[in-house]
Amino acid sequence: MSKLTKTNTPGIYRRHSKGCSGGRCDCSYVVVWRHRGKQETETFRTLGEAREAKGNRDAGDSRPTSRIRLGDYFEEWIETYSGRTSRGLSERSRELYRRSAEDHFLARWRTWKLADVEPTDIRQLYGELRRRGASTSALRQLRSTLSAMFSTAVEDGLLRSNPVRGVRIPAATKVEADEDQAKALTREELRHFLAALPDDDWRLFFEFLVHTGLRISEAVGLRWAHLDLGKRPRVLVREQLYEGKRSRLKTRSGKRDVPLSQGMAERLRAKRGASDRDAAPVFSTLTGTELSRPNVASRILKPAAKDAGVPWASFHSFRHTCASMLFEEGRNVKQVAEWLGHADPAFTLRTYVHLLDDGVGDADFFDRLRLQKAGVGAKVELRG
Repeated sequence: MSKLTKTNTPGIYRRHSKGCSGGRCDCSYVVVWRHRGKQETETFRTLGEAREAKGNRDAGDSRPTSRIRLGDYFEEWIETYSGRTSRGLSERSRELYRRSAEDHFLARWRTWKLADVEPTDIRQLYGELRRRGASTSALRQLRSTLSAMFSTAVEDGLLRSNPVRGVRIPAATKVEADEDQAKALTREELRHFLAALPDDDWRLFFEFLVHTGLRISEAVGLRWAHLDLGKRPRVLVREQLYEGKRSRLKTRSGKRDVPLSQGMAERLRAKRGASDRDAAPVFSTLTGTELSRPNVASRILKPAAKDAGVPWASFHSFRHTCASMLFEEGRNVKQVAEWLGHADPAFTLRTYVHLLDDGVGDADFFDRLRLQKAGVGAKVELRG
């Protein structure tokens, strides 16, 4: 290894490569310090970077930068990470973290030192994925995975800062933004879709999705024990079925009671018949097992949507349709948020504001208010 030579700044040295004259060159700078009685070194590309690092050392941050490789750290982290809230981390979230890492950054950075990933690298990764057509939801999942991993590394004393913090996801193109916007079926489109379904059982299933606004994982995970079909019929949303595994709901607000109409309750009672199997799924295969989301999508949803002229329709479209109808019936944002299981009514408003009446509406109600104050509201016929 090349010998270190002193610079004008104490504690910073220059490592000239073999044959370098020692004048103007691109050779690296090395900061030398002691931590717990052991000499530590760290190499930097420029003198400015070396001076900044030495300043941190002088301020008391004497811990050496971790030399652990990112791939090694990730494998240990993903098995032991318990989340950042008292609820812990669900196995579904753990699997989403692992999948995002394998799809987007492990192959790229597996052999890098954990400390070598910088904000510019994060920004470049986001940009490349966006240019290759990655959706906003995929990029958000990636950011969540990276942020959680690097935050844990900071807590473990392996990093000084989280490189993900402050790096923004590139804006979506207008086409994608339009596609990402919550899209509901009109009543006419819904009628055509229901008519395209193969039988009454599937019509009941999709009408139930529109009626309740349940997520598909909540609907296929529904057991008869979760239905109260008495005088005040309702759905007790308590768990979900994701990729064939039952799990608790993602948020506390997801646990909710959704009202059912008397007509829907009557149809569900007829479907159950005399069965007393509370643990059986409400909607099942011919053999009585839980429905598979991919199978229902490919065999039932997509063909019917294509025949009905709404090939863009997804399971979430029926949840959006529920929200649209609730707003049409005069429910306020807080009521719709509770119906759908949203933690924040502001999120509900942001998601569905485009479903509300366009523009500011008319001003005729001011005339009605004025006439009512004059005591003639009931006697005057308002036209308009």
